[in-house]
Amino acid sequence: MGKTHFLLMRKRYFLVLALILNATVLLAGVSKKERDILLDFYRTTQGDQWTVNWDFSKPVATWHGVEVRRDKVVSLLLFNNNLGGSLPSSLGGLKHLEVLNLAFNHIGGDIPQSMGSLRHLKVLRLGKNKFTGSIPVTIGDLSRLEVLDMFSNELSGKIPGDLGKLKRMKWLYLSHNQLKGTLPRELGHMESLERLEMAGNQLSGTIPQEIGKLRNLRTLILAENQFSGAVPQAILSLPQLVQLQLQLNFLDTLSLKTSNSATHQLALWDFDGNGQEYGKRRDYKKFHPGRDIRMADTKFEDMDD
Repeated sequence: MGKTHFLLMRKRYFLVLALILNATVLLAGVSKKERDILLDFYRTTQGDQWTVNWDFSKPVATWHGVEVRRDKVVSLLLFNNNLGGSLPSSLGGLKHLEVLNLAFNHIGGDIPQSMGSLRHLKVLRLGKNKFTGSIPVTIGDLSRLEVLDMFSNELSGKIPGDLGKLKRMKWLYLSHNQLKGTLPRELGHMESLERLEMAGNQLSGTIPQEIGKLRNLRTLILAENQFSGAVPQAILSLPQLVQLQLQLNFLDTLSLKTSNSATHQLALWDFDGNGQEYGKRRDYKKFHPGRDIRMADTKFEDMDD
């Protein structure tokens, strides 16, 4: 009887221990501060109308699009999930965030200045939304940023020269906004840049000579702006450049037509509006980062080639 009682007590002990451990796992997770920031984000972006929303009765790590690593929120992937409303300034409090992908939604309002506090951010995708206002200067503080996608919004004002501080930037997409002013010379300092797309804005002035320093540049799309003057020869001689679109500007097309430096290497060269003389034409409005940037990480395979 004593042995049976001992075995029964031992079984109960291990059962209670298992329940405690299970409860500990369920309760462990992100801090209250980060959870509150996510709740604020859910509220301001109209989470009750999302295509896939969050079940608050479950751990944060199980919420749709939220990746947690070592009890820290490191990724928010809510691409094409019917987000609306606006972004809260508290979002800058997710200090460990590496990927923020909110592209192809309906978010409006200003992009918070607090985004500049996300110092671990590598991918920031806000394209195809309804953002207004200017590009925050604080984005230039995101020294680890490799992808910046803000195409097809309603952003206005000038492009901050501070973006030139982003030495790791590979892809910069700002096409189809209402940006004005000149193209900052500081962009020539983005030594890792592979794709630069600014089509469909109201940018003016000459194309800076400094763009010709971007030795890794493969794609340059400045179509449908108000650029004038000659295209710097250094740009036409960039060793990696394969896609150049400059049509629907006020550029000196005569100098382009008489230049032989780029015609042999460019797969797509369109500058005069018809694209018939120099290579095959592709509608740049159909060329967007949604097909080229992985949804969940920072791989950079060119899936459009």
